[in-house]
Amino acid sequence: MFGIFFEEINHAGAGGLWAELVSNRGFEAGGSTTPSNIDPWSIIGNETNIIVGTDRTSCFSQNKVALRMEVLCDIGGSITCPTGGAGIYNPGYWGMNIEQGKTYKLTMYVRSMDAVNLSVSLTSSDGLQNLATANIVTAALDIANWTKVELLLEAEGTNVNSRLQITTAQKGIIWLDQVSLMPLDTYKGHGFRAGLVSMLADLKPRFIRFPGGSYVEGEWLRNAFRWRETVGPWEERPGHFGDVWKYWTDDGLGYYEFLQLAEDLGASPVWVINNGISHNDQVDTSTIPAFVQDALDSMNLLESDPDSKWGSVRASMGHPEPFELKYVALGNQDCWKKNYRGNYLKFYYAIKAAYPDIQLVSIVMVLLCKLDHPADLYDFHLYTSGNDMFTRAHQFDRTSRSSTGPKAFVSEYLDHGSNVGQGTFFSALAQAGFLIGLEINSDVVEMASNAPLFDQRLPILGGDNVNLKIAVSGLQNVVNSSGSTTTVLTSKNLMDENSFKEPNKVAPLQNMLQNAGTNMDVVIVPHSLTSFDLALSETNYWSAI
Repeated sequence: MFGIFFEEINHAGAGGLWAELVSNRGFEAGGSTTPSNIDPWSIIGNETNIIVGTDRTSCFSQNKVALRMEVLCDIGGSITCPTGGAGIYNPGYWGMNIEQGKTYKLTMYVRSMDAVNLSVSLTSSDGLQNLATANIVTAALDIANWTKVELLLEAEGTNVNSRLQITTAQKGIIWLDQVSLMPLDTYKGHGFRAGLVSMLADLKPRFIRFPGGSYVEGEWLRNAFRWRETVGPWEERPGHFGDVWKYWTDDGLGYYEFLQLAEDLGASPVWVINNGISHNDQVDTSTIPAFVQDALDSMNLLESDPDSKWGSVRASMGHPEPFELKYVALGNQDCWKKNYRGNYLKFYYAIKAAYPDIQLVSIVMVLLCKLDHPADLYDFHLYTSGNDMFTRAHQFDRTSRSSTGPKAFVSEYLDHGSNVGQGTFFSALAQAGFLIGLEINSDVVEMASNAPLFDQRLPILGGDNVNLKIAVSGLQNVVNSSGSTTTVLTSKNLMDENSFKEPNKVAPLQNMLQNAGTNMDVVIVPHSLTSFDLALSETNYWSAI
């Protein structure tokens, strides 16, 4: 049961999986006190022809900040606008990747008492290459109230470092808010970047743990992820500053979207909830019931009827059918905190009473805390060097085989030693060795996909060829040699790594397994991970690594 651990870190979601191209689309990142910083928005022109600031006049009650753009220049007036007009631009996250022939949907809210003639363009980072343009023209008072504007922009060129421009050569005051630019070709139409999520789908994950670890906690509870503020219309979500990883997220990628992603990938969602504990403050157990009810409401949104309070929110977002939820993790890496156990027990018994089939994960990491409370699973995190990762293949060999005790959920493992680079082949092998250890111990580790075929473990790293005799018994059907394959992941150098320039420098190679059968002589090349996939008659397959 290998899956994905997702955390909003290093813009994995905002600017990553989530396809929104505009950074700080609601002008809220600078805070609620105005005037405020509008970074990364910048002006086109200078202070003689445009004044840009923020005020609290938005039509959205939870995010009141809007952009006020006063254009001082005009065509033929005393102050002449620069070529193309004055206005603002947004570079997105490190430049927008605009591709020729693709269509992008612009949505924004506009208000003005004056006649408006706005040009909306996709350009190169210096504004000189025009990739797509559309115009918004209104008479005076037509948009005196906030008005939603939607446009489709078809790119006539490609530029990986593009920006969105909103300009005018007409004097007046214009307010803008909630400016969004999304590609139309998102994954299954659900707002995720098609290329990235397609690669995730190729991994065939069986679960996705979200929305993170420390991101869920926050440095302070006031900045923790709050699911209620991430559901409903995206324009009405206030967004928040993730104070652990130090950047703003508009929460377009929210609780509902994570559930949709899990469903699209055919993966079980593992919902990590805040248990009233952050890195620096914690709720006393005597006052935790409000947090417990908040957690119950989040599960109610998943499973309740579409005409109920929370089920109607789910239905309004396009999913009248319930989502399936099997796993809930109660907190993250905080088992040593003063109020952890007391808070945990409040959550555990309340959730079990309402949803007895949900598997609850204790964040007791064994090496740090004692598991002295009920749990279906216990969390295990491993951050270590590649060399140590190899030895951790034996981590669970001596674990008690009690039939009643909770199994391990190895929800975070990472080689972060000196040899990891940007993701070296050595690091990949080290983690593969650790995962093989999990599979061998799948009776005590919930994450292992199935029981192993072999009783003997071969050395997991070496510089010599290994001659191996494989004998398979107990198959229900004969081996189909014509459909059997061998897949090898190896490279000339252990420090090789993939990059944007060479994305397939280290990649698995698949070939036909010529001597496939129940008895085989095979050769394992040095520093490699090799999979033998035996095709059986009809539709049954057995895999051995």
